[in-house]
Amino acid sequence: MTRCLSRWIAAAMLWAAITSTAGAETLTATVEQWGLLGSWAVDCATGPDRDKGALLTYEIRKDGRVMYRRNFGEARDENEVVSARVSAEGLLNVMVYFPSLHQAREFGLLLAKDGSSLRAIYNRSERGEYTIRDGKYVATGAPTPAQQRCD
Repeated sequence: MTRCLSRWIAAAMLWAAITSTAGAETLTATVEQWGLLGSWAVDCATGPDRDKGALLTYEIRKDGRVMYRRNFGEARDENEVVSARVSAEGLLNVMVYFPSLHQAREFGLLLAKDGSSLRAIYNRSERGEYTIRDGKYVATGAPTPAQQRCD
């Protein structure tokens, strides 16, 4: 049952990624207006490093797709943002499909009023398994750090 549900969700994500241009325009407008585009890191002066922090970049490609690039120094990947919506509280809820993980993940981001930093408030798998909940890492209970705009 779970395997079937996961396949259905993955298929739905791919369908959402290739739907009409109007949907893509809504996605691009949402991430642009919210202020997500650009590069973010806990410390922009430190180079990307798995232990010290990744450089996370959100960009709109010429073909209109919104991409999420992660640079960990020794490892990098690029994944497509398949949806983004802003909640009444101003939280940006982003869904990204990770082909290497064979899953979509949803995360909620909160932007500082001046737009210079953001924090991850939640991060969960399509099965509802959280790695971040209520602005804290599930494994340790430590709060998520603010990520600074690097560009």
